[in-house]
Amino acid sequence: MNILFFLTPKREVAYVSADDTLRQALEKMEHHGYAAVPLLSADGKYIGTITDGDVLWGLKRMNFPSLRKMEDIPVMELKRAHDNKPVHVNEDIEGLLEKVTVQNFVPVVDDECVFIGIVTRRDVIHRLAEEHRERKASPTA
Repeated sequence: MNILFFLTPKREVAYVSADDTLRQALEKMEHHGYAAVPLLSADGKYIGTITDGDVLWGLKRMNFPSLRKMEDIPVMELKRAHDNKPVHVNEDIEGLLEKVTVQNFVPVVDDECVFIGIVTRRDVIHRLAEEHRERKASPTA
């Protein structure tokens, strides 16, 4: 099975750009209801993951600036505690499963490390459950 089967393409993924401000990052996460989002460079390469914890601890270190002041703070000033490890688009399913067991989403990159989308743990579990139901329902030969 190809991991592209599970891929949510970049155009459907909420992400933060390296040139975004802290306020923009916070508002994107709030708007989409995500606790973690991919962080991308200006040329679309995967840099890492911004989490709500990164934002919270960053705000604490900055003495909780106002929303207006957050417009002047680059998101790259946040210290990231953990980056979701990406997989290459040609990774086998076993490599994907290793990462999806410890990450809610797995970033997928191409040969040049350009972000092309994510695979979510939820989508993998749903697909595997569907395959299991199909095997149980099909008559054995």
